[in-house]
Amino acid sequence: MSLSPHHAPPRPRARSHRFRAASTPLLAVALMAGTAGAAAPPAAAASPSAPPVAVPPAPGDTGRQRYATLDRLARDLVEAGAPGVVVRVADGRGRPVEIVRQAPWAARDRRLAATDEFRMGSNTKTLMAALVLLLEAEGALSLSDPVERWLPGEVPGGASITLRMLLDHTSGLYDYTRDPALIPSILGKDDRRWTSRDLLALGVRHAPLFPPGTRWSYSNTDYAAVGAVLERVTGASLAELVRDRIARPLGLEHTYFATDGRWRGRHAHGYEPDAAHMPDAVPEEFRDVAGARRGTHVDVSANDPGWGGAAGAVVSTARDWARFTSALLSGELLPAAQMTELRRTVPMDPERPQGPGAGPGIETGDTPCGTVWAHDGGMTGYSSLNAADRAGSRSAVVLVPTEFRFEFAADPELTAAHEALVTAAVCAMHGRPVPGAAPAQAGAAPAPETASVPGSAASSPAGAGQEG
Repeated sequence: MSLSPHHAPPRPRARSHRFRAASTPLLAVALMAGTAGAAAPPAAAASPSAPPVAVPPAPGDTGRQRYATLDRLARDLVEAGAPGVVVRVADGRGRPVEIVRQAPWAARDRRLAATDEFRMGSNTKTLMAALVLLLEAEGALSLSDPVERWLPGEVPGGASITLRMLLDHTSGLYDYTRDPALIPSILGKDDRRWTSRDLLALGVRHAPLFPPGTRWSYSNTDYAAVGAVLERVTGASLAELVRDRIARPLGLEHTYFATDGRWRGRHAHGYEPDAAHMPDAVPEEFRDVAGARRGTHVDVSANDPGWGGAAGAVVSTARDWARFTSALLSGELLPAAQMTELRRTVPMDPERPQGPGAGPGIETGDTPCGTVWAHDGGMTGYSSLNAADRAGSRSAVVLVPTEFRFEFAADPELTAAHEALVTAAVCAMHGRPVPGAAPAQAGAAPAPETASVPGSAASSPAGAGQEG
């Protein structure tokens, strides 16, 4: 569930950095990080992020050309093996554009729509960080509080780990998604309801990776601890906090913290290859995923995402998440002091102190088309990437209903197609063409105004109708 590369044997993570062990699209393409996951500079180096990179408009470039390129790349992703894809891009100058493409076999099972609910994986962390910052603004806690204050005796070394270290992944805590005890849940074979404290205990039973505040390393255990702190400070459940402090105030009708495998609305069906068709690069222990058989795939939509907890159990839609991101980055949701904290980052790569940075539930870096603030996510059957500009006025969302072939770097062709689409979406968000990309040929893809057609894709302006 996270954006960053990891170390040692691949283990899924409830993430934005998916739960993938290889570089995720945002780091590999948009942030162009090439980080090594476990190593990073001292948290003491934290500082407000550098000014955004300004990229002037390209002569002769038009929105229609950019979105035709996006649609072509979405089709390429499906042709490379993705069950489908939803792309939503808002460049701040007009109606957002939504593109949906779907493989025929998946469309026969359940038609994908731009408004479908989707498991957001580690993008959940951005929302949890926002909750912490809201509580700080109210004086209920401080980012400088030691974890020991709120979870006495539950985190070894907790007196030296601050809440900020949890939020920006400099605590040194071992990632609980690497513990073999979680594998049955990841595969949908165990209906155990994990609590924040259960997941935290799973992570801290392993030795820490390094002294607190000395390096950066993505860890889902950080957010299991954040979830436990939120529950302790407020006396409310995470589901209640998401509903009352984020979803209702912002009008997010399809955003909620999942408490079991049930959905509340029309949703995207997520798929993984069945055991016989799982790529060889996927480790043996992750090859047999539970779910309803769909030809060479299994439908994992009914599997319980509870193992993600505060690190990855939120459900949302492309539109809802774009609205949340805009509210977060524009300052609508948080006071000025907390906006400063949100934008205070630590370097993710010790060799690139001015490179990609990690802040509370968010990451930032420069792309060929401009600066992005983003996170990505991955859970069994669901991959997501969300990016925006510094002000939250521009955004890009890419949702793909599959995960394992990304997570384990098991399908280079699919990964390359995904990275190309993510890059194009980020550039379109900035109102820029993809550097070096061949322009879309006339007639090669439907214009953005084209309504969806049964069976496979369609590009349409946000709000345009699609068959359900």
